[in-house]
Amino acid sequence: MQTIPLATAGKPPSRIAFEWALLAVLATCWGASYTFIKIGVQTLPPVTLIAARTLIAGLLLLALLCLRGVRLPREPAMWGRFALQACLNSVLPFTLIAWAERSVDSGLATILNSTSPIFIFLLGLGMGGAEKPTLRRLFGVGAGLAGICLIVGFEALNGLGHSLLAQLGLVAAAVCYGCAAMFGRVFKGLDPMVPAAGSLLCGAAMLLPASLAIDRPWTLAPSAASMVAVLALAVLSTALAFTIYFRLIKTLGPMSTAAQAYLRVPVGVMIGVVFLGEALSPTAWLGLACIMAGVVAMTMAARGRTATLRGRATCRNACPTAPAATSPLKNFAPGPAFFTRLLDARSYAAGFSIRQHFFR
Repeated sequence: MQTIPLATAGKPPSRIAFEWALLAVLATCWGASYTFIKIGVQTLPPVTLIAARTLIAGLLLLALLCLRGVRLPREPAMWGRFALQACLNSVLPFTLIAWAERSVDSGLATILNSTSPIFIFLLGLGMGGAEKPTLRRLFGVGAGLAGICLIVGFEALNGLGHSLLAQLGLVAAAVCYGCAAMFGRVFKGLDPMVPAAGSLLCGAAMLLPASLAIDRPWTLAPSAASMVAVLALAVLSTALAFTIYFRLIKTLGPMSTAAQAYLRVPVGVMIGVVFLGEALSPTAWLGLACIMAGVVAMTMAARGRTATLRGRATCRNACPTAPAATSPLKNFAPGPAFFTRLLDARSYAAGFSIRQHFFR
């Protein structure tokens, strides 16, 4: 079985610490988005708000790419991947969350929408690959969920079961985020800003017609606060956040990157306390400790795997070059069973090719 090395393999601890710092920045950008959205939707409909968010962020990243002399890919297959990533990471989850929060309390919505690491964990169990689930990651998932419940308050779960469709919509949004993190590995090797810009532009192309048809934005009169909130949402919580997001998928992996789903909850709570005057639940500080323990558990798992891969590479470098392997068919004499074995080999190769195509 082929081992796929992580991008952090061989890097000094200072570089790994830098990736962790980027994870905290990403959590801050997305944690602040709840406040920006709350201000923006006061005078802007959700679909128009989301369309403006993706369009402004996509155009901003496109301009930065042009200034850097980096071109977007021209291959239709790559743009198909951008479109799929846009559906998984912006169009579907943004729309589901905006629709669900019309009938679901924000506390319950926060809990249900922060479960994407669980789905990444389950997807890892089903698909396998380079980033295998471990007991430490399982502990991180459980600790993070417990911390979220402690911060938001268990009383938020009292409404569980009411507005079932809206709650399922929030879970579906979390599934989308989990799938987006897993699928984002196909962009490995690209400049992180390239898939961010490509997916956002595809998302804007999908959302803009819906905004024009449903909300007729030329008839709206948004307030200055909503306009500033949209700009902050597009620049900080989308353009900057997506660039960091695709970088971390490449360097830390999907599971460790998904740790920001837990980390952004205390960030969002603190922003609400400072700027919106919201009150913390009595168990908030204990919940924060649980969340930090969960984040450390998931990221330490990635570091442990990095150390293992580095050790394997050192062992390979220290060992003498092995002689070329002898083909098992070198002395194979065609006989009655030859064609049966040949067909079995062709069938296995076809199955391996399919698995490589869909799960690489």
